[in-house]
Amino acid sequence: MKPPDLAQTRQALTQSPLSQGLQLIGDRWTVAVLLGAFLGLRRFEAWQSELGIPRHTLTQRLKALTALGLLRQRPYQTKPVRMGYHLTTQGLQLYPQVLMMWVWARRWGAAQMTLPPSLLHKPCGHNFSPHMCCAQCNERVGVNDLTFSLQINPEMATAEAPRQRAPRLAARADGAQGGLGLRVDRWTLLIVSAVLLGCHHFDQLSQVLGIGSSVLARRLAGMEESALLLCQADTNDARRKIYRLAPASRDLFGYIICFSSWASRHHFKQANTIRSVHKGCGHAFVPKVVCSCCGEGLVPWDVGFEGGED
Repeated sequence: MKPPDLAQTRQALTQSPLSQGLQLIGDRWTVAVLLGAFLGLRRFEAWQSELGIPRHTLTQRLKALTALGLLRQRPYQTKPVRMGYHLTTQGLQLYPQVLMMWVWARRWGAAQMTLPPSLLHKPCGHNFSPHMCCAQCNERVGVNDLTFSLQINPEMATAEAPRQRAPRLAARADGAQGGLGLRVDRWTLLIVSAVLLGCHHFDQLSQVLGIGSSVLARRLAGMEESALLLCQADTNDARRKIYRLAPASRDLFGYIICFSSWASRHHFKQANTIRSVHKGCGHAFVPKVVCSCCGEGLVPWDVGFEGGED
């Protein structure tokens, strides 16, 4: 296998809508607040009770998500005035990755909150699992069904400016809890992405991700311990280790590519620096999340769940 061009890979990953989008809404509390919104939470006290989130932290997250245009305030009480938070049209565009989050968390992770045990697709009347398909040919797609190429987009190098309209929400450096559960955070998703792009050695990952050696070593060890990475001795050089994706991290692919598509098409509105092509039909891959029973695309108002609103 041809080794990756590390300089190009670093530039493409750093400038990618995935990386820059995760800086905005990739920390564990922001992801949990968004998930709560899709599960019907509207009031400040409901989020705080469900998540156990500190009041100041919740205030910051709600303010940031409102500034980003993903949530909007609406009064639910007039005397005194109390405001609820509702998903906007832009916020509803996050639904595909929310469904992929549900799939992964139900199989592999402990989520920040209690997730519905099953989902009901109202139009066909069946409980279902969300499946990711190619929007062009409607075939179900996994990571092995795509080819990847890198294309630098100079416009994304200056995409910092729009982000400053909302407070910058950095992921926790210690990685204690991630947005998808106890083991996943922004850096975990970027490491998985780098491995997908062919970076399997420590020095390659360090150069591409720009992480200090000691921090990266802790990250990789934690991911190996959590069964997110497989670590093997390099048969060509016993002094080196090779990192490969484990089943749990391969299953993060659906969330990663749906998030990347949202950030590219809906938020930054810029071409993705990491291009994917569906081998089956030969078209540029655009993810579409569908009902496993009827094959129709999924929208929030057509999906019911235990405890959800009608």
